Amino acid sequence: MAVFLLLLVAFSLSFAIYPIQSTSASHANVHIVYLGHNNGLSPSLTSRFHLQLLSRVFAKPDEAREAILYSYSSGFSGFAALLNSTQAATLSETEEVISVFRSRMLQLHTTRSWDFMGLNLHMPMEKSSQLHLKFGDDVIVGILDTGVWPESESFRDDPHLGPIPSSWRGTCVGGDQFDPATACNRRLIGARYYLSGFEHELGPLNTSGGAEYRSPRDRVGHGTHTASTAVGAVAPNASYFGLARGAARGGAPRARLAVYKVCWFRDLTGRCSDADVLAAFDDALRDGVHVLSASLGSPPPLMPLFTTSTEIGSFHAMQLGVVTVFSAGNDGPDAEMVQNVSPWGVTVAASTIDRRFPTVITLGNNASIVGLSFGVKDMKMDLVESSSVFTDGTCAFEQLIYRTAASGKIVLCFATMGMVSSEGAALAVYAGKGSGVIFADTITRKSTQDNFLPTVHVDLHQGTQILYYIRSSSNPTVHISRSKTVVGKTPAPAVAYFSSRGPSSISPNILKPDVTAPGVNILAAWPPNSSPTVLPLDKRSTEWNFDSGTSMSCPHVSGIVAVVKSVHPTWSPAAVKSALMTTAYMYDDTSDVMLAGGTLKPADAFDVGAGHVDPLRALDPGLVYDAGARDHVLFLCSLGYTAEQIRQMVLTYPALDTSCGDAAARAELNYPAVVLADLNATVTVKRTVTNVGANRDAVYRATVVSPQGARAAVWPQALAFSPYHDKASYYVTVTPVKLSRGRFDFGEIVWSDGYHRVRTPLVVSVTNLPDDGVQAVGDHDHGATDLQTA
Repeated sequence: MAVFLLLLVAFSLSFAIYPIQSTSASHANVHIVYLGHNNGLSPSLTSRFHLQLLSRVFAKPDEAREAILYSYSSGFSGFAALLNSTQAATLSETEEVISVFRSRMLQLHTTRSWDFMGLNLHMPMEKSSQLHLKFGDDVIVGILDTGVWPESESFRDDPHLGPIPSSWRGTCVGGDQFDPATACNRRLIGARYYLSGFEHELGPLNTSGGAEYRSPRDRVGHGTHTASTAVGAVAPNASYFGLARGAARGGAPRARLAVYKVCWFRDLTGRCSDADVLAAFDDALRDGVHVLSASLGSPPPLMPLFTTSTEIGSFHAMQLGVVTVFSAGNDGPDAEMVQNVSPWGVTVAASTIDRRFPTVITLGNNASIVGLSFGVKDMKMDLVESSSVFTDGTCAFEQLIYRTAASGKIVLCFATMGMVSSEGAALAVYAGKGSGVIFADTITRKSTQDNFLPTVHVDLHQGTQILYYIRSSSNPTVHISRSKTVVGKTPAPAVAYFSSRGPSSISPNILKPDVTAPGVNILAAWPPNSSPTVLPLDKRSTEWNFDSGTSMSCPHVSGIVAVVKSVHPTWSPAAVKSALMTTAYMYDDTSDVMLAGGTLKPADAFDVGAGHVDPLRALDPGLVYDAGARDHVLFLCSLGYTAEQIRQMVLTYPALDTSCGDAAARAELNYPAVVLADLNATVTVKRTVTNVGANRDAVYRATVVSPQGARAAVWPQALAFSPYHDKASYYVTVTPVKLSRGRFDFGEIVWSDGYHRVRTPLVVSVTNLPDDGVQAVGDHDHGATDLQTA
């Protein structure tokens, strides 16, 4: 306290040396000023500190009070304020400030899936009891999204859940059509909303005619969908207009839900302000959540770490033992487009499940083609190609020949090198009074999507067959049969074509994404006041909707994390992430390496990270790679932060060493993957594992698959544990033998005790060979023995 008061005095004496001005002098934008952790100060003292600091760049204290939007004072220290560029630059040069950055607008990344992954509520009792499976009992999951539809069956109250956990310190905030007394219960235990950043960036919220709700109520549907996927209650007989009928539920149906509405409906999508997102992180950490799920982000170019709300919020969540799960983004299949790349968050790619919706297309010549569609009813009508309806054959509204060109017809449209989406084509055909669309795209992008107008998706080969028929027939017709639900007939998982790929564009030596999970055609809860497509033309109403995106895969992993935390409440975020990664798998249900959607190649670590999550194996991983405060100190050193800045960012304790040490140590983070993105000499990397298995006397032995173009060896080749020593370290030496020439090559390190299989991806890109020729692996001297006793 004395130190804090001295700081306040120092501030008051030093105001005169800073340029001060009113924001009216030049245009002001929302900026975030990040100061690190809050030194254990109370929120009121921290907020006073923020106001004192902000007053340095204003002529009057009242102007500073008017400029500040949020004071982040619980989980970390910082504030959001309206600043012009001069004021922002001045604050960024202040000793107490870690970073100052413009608040940006982030984007959203938008039943059977849990059974597909083996997390079945009706699994045999002996299997459940052996694993102590609790399905997230009393774990609190915070969802940062578009809010919630509290009346959904997924969020109904359940007396069997018991009282709200005593650790919960949050609240249920009321607002437009959201009464806390009826909306919140023992399942949905908290709800908040954040608007200041959004409205200062984009103007007042439009609430006319139910366009949005100034409350935690969901208008978009995205937040309701993700929340029910993660922790929704069991809801029998769920379906999308009869498709995919069955019981819908979240991965952790006994967990508790806290909703933080940070994204708002604007221009048919969700918009999320950095300032609002960071305020939600701050409240969530004070409220007492155990897991945070955020299906949002912004596409590359990525900003440096600690200049985005998600990286700052998740960093301080990690320090408080809270696991943060992010979506990887929907900008695939190009490389380096993955988002949310900090090593302290879990980044999730999207993949398919083994459920499809085939729709038979029968042409007038009796030829049959099987496409994919949602909810198409039996249709028989004339068939035309797009050039009969649109001037250049491109199914786009501006190319429409005349307003009734497609009247009463099914129109064959092509993606045209990806320039036309199926949704855009459907709207263009609708404008021409058409009755439906057959949409042809590449085999790697063929997917299913409800476009309001009946749409059947086919690949380019199928589309070409249909085109030949149309041009060879004087009166082409088509019969489209009703869509069906088929399970278990398609190889799965496969990476979704849209899923953003690695490597990370700002931290290429940190593997991203971390894992993949179901994110294609996921059925989950939906607000009945929002149409399935959220298009104004769509007047349909449904309580369950399909959606695709890494936004959908993210809450799957959030639900798994809640289950893991309920079984292992003392595990750190790093240990939980390690359990997910080292137990993940790379193969589909036909025992082939899963396909990388958007390509015709097998998936690799930049498509899926360590692989597809396996919920049951993650509960019992055998070994984990943990990372403590010292590990993150060294990582921050490698990013160029000084010891003083690190002391501001890392929660310290008397024995913690915050010095940076040597360069080699700074480069290593105890991550459950080894990535060497610029290998030009023999490199040795250290990793430390902790035995968390039931057998405390376990012995693990290593198997190494070297990446092409390099030779890898592990020392020691065996690790022995005991009840008194549960940690052991090993070294990986990688020697370049062939230039990668712009490629990355992939291998793996597997530790096994005969029961557990602990897999660690090994990724290299050889940029140069050693001048003195290729060294033999193992030339380094680690001693005579190959068994390390912990």
